[in-house]
Amino acid sequence: MSGILDSVNQRTQLVGQNRLELLLFRLNGRQRFGINVFKVREVLQCPALTSMPKLNPLVRGVAHIRGQTISVIDLSMATGGRRIEDLSTAFIVIAEYNRSVQGFLVGAVERIINTNWDAIMPPPQGTGRASYLTAVTEVDKELVEILDVEKILNEISPLNTDVSDEVANALDTTAFKDKIIFIADDSSVARNQVKRALTTLGLEIEMAKNGLEALNRLKEIAAETGDVTDKVGVLVSDIEMPEMDGYTLTAEIKNTPELQKLHVVLHTSLSGVFNQAMVKKVGADDFIAKFHPDELASAVQKWLGPTE
Repeated sequence: MSGILDSVNQRTQLVGQNRLELLLFRLNGRQRFGINVFKVREVLQCPALTSMPKLNPLVRGVAHIRGQTISVIDLSMATGGRRIEDLSTAFIVIAEYNRSVQGFLVGAVERIINTNWDAIMPPPQGTGRASYLTAVTEVDKELVEILDVEKILNEISPLNTDVSDEVANALDTTAFKDKIIFIADDSSVARNQVKRALTTLGLEIEMAKNGLEALNRLKEIAAETGDVTDKVGVLVSDIEMPEMDGYTLTAEIKNTPELQKLHVVLHTSLSGVFNQAMVKKVGADDFIAKFHPDELASAVQKWLGPTE
């Protein structure tokens, strides 16, 4: 397992080409799951966990790793499955989401695969564990489930989605009262978090579940009006989405005459300096790390209206 992520910093060329790499793992049983490598800091054999009072039942304990105390969440329990019993053979995937670092307890870690976002499909409709999925794909003729980690984290420690009174009182969108804010995000939890925060702006909001759905809808609006900015004030887009990622969506918008005036704010739990380079490469107007309501609302107000 040592060295599995040694070359992760060399993989940034995949971003912006509608490509990604997934770290494959198992919880209990044969079902495979995946997580984007760019969210992963480290993978290690499960160390000794320290139990603490009043921990959420889904948190198996805390680990002390490289001078940092990290909560360790049992991903199997978090998605409605059995707890992972044998910690001696288990692994921890240390990942960064929404400006914080978490450890995810998994039963086994397999390998990293390279794939296309257009091979990542929305999850099937249904109930139960399907509600914890943002996407699925196929590897070696087997289904791989990509978990909605934002939903899991929000159930353990809900995020505040309220814009502060100070920022709310400073927001002024009267010049754009006929515009809509467009949101693209594959996580239902994240879409609703963004929507609640941006409701403060008092504008109509429309949402899409992935980049391809957003692009097609924006083209429909442009066909009706001549230019998408006649109706849409700004697009707030996640980066990781099935079928078409946010970088590719942005590049398509900036290369389409009837869409290219639209301001795009990329809003993602992905972190790292490569994001800033990619923002410039694809022509996005701004990059906001999830999730800070004040920063998001202020950025959206700043970029409302077409590029001159």
